[in-house]
Amino acid sequence: MKPAFGTSRKVALATTALAGLMTAMVMASAPARAETFDLNALVEAAKKEAPINIYDSTGKIVEMAENFTAKYGVKATGIKVSASAQLEMIVREGQAKNVKGDVVLITDAPAGLAQLLPQKFVESYLPPDMADKIPVKFQNPLAITTNAAVWAYNTEAYDACPVKNIWELTDPTWKGKVAFYDPLSKGTYPDWFNQTATHDDDKMKAAYKAHFGKDIEVGEDSATAAWVKGFAGNSPLLADADDAISEAVGAPGQKEPFFGLMSSAKFRDNADKGFKLGLCEGLDPWPGWTYVKLGLIATGTKSPNAAKLFIHYILTAEGIAPQVKDGKLPTNPDIGLPADEPSGIGKVLDKLQQYDASTALEDWDARQDWQDLWRVAYKK
Repeated sequence: MKPAFGTSRKVALATTALAGLMTAMVMASAPARAETFDLNALVEAAKKEAPINIYDSTGKIVEMAENFTAKYGVKATGIKVSASAQLEMIVREGQAKNVKGDVVLITDAPAGLAQLLPQKFVESYLPPDMADKIPVKFQNPLAITTNAAVWAYNTEAYDACPVKNIWELTDPTWKGKVAFYDPLSKGTYPDWFNQTATHDDDKMKAAYKAHFGKDIEVGEDSATAAWVKGFAGNSPLLADADDAISEAVGAPGQKEPFFGLMSSAKFRDNADKGFKLGLCEGLDPWPGWTYVKLGLIATGTKSPNAAKLFIHYILTAEGIAPQVKDGKLPTNPDIGLPADEPSGIGKVLDKLQQYDASTALEDWDARQDWQDLWRVAYKK
């Protein structure tokens, strides 16, 4: 597979990633199996501590914190904060030794590995009784869910998904008609580009041939980079929130609605707002892609037991339920999606492009390069 950028750059990135990953893992907390665990004792210890705050990028964290407080009598407040804002707040609070966010649920895994864990602003904690449940790849640092961004269309305007192949989005037919999260404002998007170039560029090449009837010629670049250039140059409608994308795609009464990529959680808008969102199940090579949400504890928290209790709580079916309803996939395999989950993502789990955390630090190092590529190629 050709690299996304020059060969020397790729080798340098891989070396940096490996060194950084080893550092991050050493600095993360020791395996939970070495500890004993008594849930009742943890609850009693938590009750003696100050209330805690939890940062998360979904508003569902408010409900989750309230449910936690009601269950255990330990005061917790959920605060919705974007992943990028979380990163800045955690660093500043840690540097000032004035922690406000005791638990951090962050979807920017590369930032967690590259900045937060190595600099000891946060630590990873796996409850010992969960060590045999949570798959090893999600344990250190702890990931609580796998989230998905999926391609969606308007079911009122189309009987079926109008796009069959991702390369169609570089064609004139879809110029200015695709709603997309601005990759300059959300790190998971340039990370997705890098994940694709690193692990799945062969699939992008195959999809190109399926659409255009010939092999792609990319030279030093990857097929993924070629797609990014073509798509960015096709004038997608950029947004800084999934809500705007959901509306552009799914609002009823549109003659020519947008096609778009959004969080699977937005499909709740069908019930809440009367939207007409449909999952593009058969899109080649994937109907969507996944990324992980880490569950971390601020190193300087004054309430470590309450923070640990909350982490334990959200690894249970009861604790994570508000997010599972939105199509978030728990890393605890004992917890499944509800039958009435609105996106229907459960039917395409095996088709989603899966996030590979082994190259998370490489994603971090390459993020600026992909954003620069996007910045140069994008046309309004």
